[in-house]
Amino acid sequence: MLLNKDLANWQHSHLFNEGNPIAEKKTKLAVLLTFITMLVEIIGGYVFNSMALLADGWHMSSHALALGLAALAYSFARKYAFDRRFTFGSWKIEILSSFTSAILLVLIALLMFGNSIERLIKPTEIHYNQAIIIAFIGLLVNLACAWLLKDGHHHHHGSHSITHEHHHDMNLRAAYIHVITDAATSVLAIIALLSGKFFGAAWLDPLMGIIGACLVSIWAYGLICDSGKILLDAEMSSPLAQEIKQVIEHSPIQAKVCDLHLWRVGKEKFACIIGLVTSENTSPDYFRNQLSIHKELVHITIEINRYQPNKEFTSY
Repeated sequence: MLLNKDLANWQHSHLFNEGNPIAEKKTKLAVLLTFITMLVEIIGGYVFNSMALLADGWHMSSHALALGLAALAYSFARKYAFDRRFTFGSWKIEILSSFTSAILLVLIALLMFGNSIERLIKPTEIHYNQAIIIAFIGLLVNLACAWLLKDGHHHHHGSHSITHEHHHDMNLRAAYIHVITDAATSVLAIIALLSGKFFGAAWLDPLMGIIGACLVSIWAYGLICDSGKILLDAEMSSPLAQEIKQVIEHSPIQAKVCDLHLWRVGKEKFACIIGLVTSENTSPDYFRNQLSIHKELVHITIEINRYQPNKEFTSY
């Protein structure tokens, strides 16, 4: 009789993501800095009638919320790391946060665009000196937050010659993009305010708000595509899928891949289900050993369908 204690030999942990405590700590600090500066810019924008400054403040408000979501995502992913309800771990909580952040970027871009058009049609007096000072303060805070959140964007080269993966913390990347876009809109606001003050080009203030909205939309689109791809398990276009087929179909034992499912379970880790057809007597462990060159494959399920001419298929 097979005892429960014997099952431990075949069981393994589904914690595929070790977390990022340093990023979590830095994100919380960035939330505090962003929130304080957001209040200053929004109040200053209304008081001094600067659309560029208001746009930067509204944009920063979305970032304060997005950074807060990023910090919560780290916390929840850590809290539920060993919760068995999460079949392949809690890492995708962080990806869901990055996707939500991207949606917030789109919404705030629409708000910036609409209000900038309104100010372009109906211009108001701008108090340049005060607005410029606040815009510079906002830029400095954004640069400080960007420095805090900057991902190493290191490259990982596998032990084999085929795959070269780029490993990033998607949640941290979303937070980083938020502060970088805010820094960009701060620069645009400063350019608009200085041009208005010294050259009388007041129309540049709302125009920079429109340009900032377009810039934010572009970055949001990229983040939506990347995080959405992971959430929807759209990994079959990954080079790894083809590499798995190559390893199996070029092994000493002749076999063909008849079914393959591949999805991410961590920043640089994948799970896969593989269906094979072969006429030779072999076991799933043989092909697992063949695939061991792919260190990014941390959970592999293999079904072997035995092919015998003029007989029905059998599988195990």
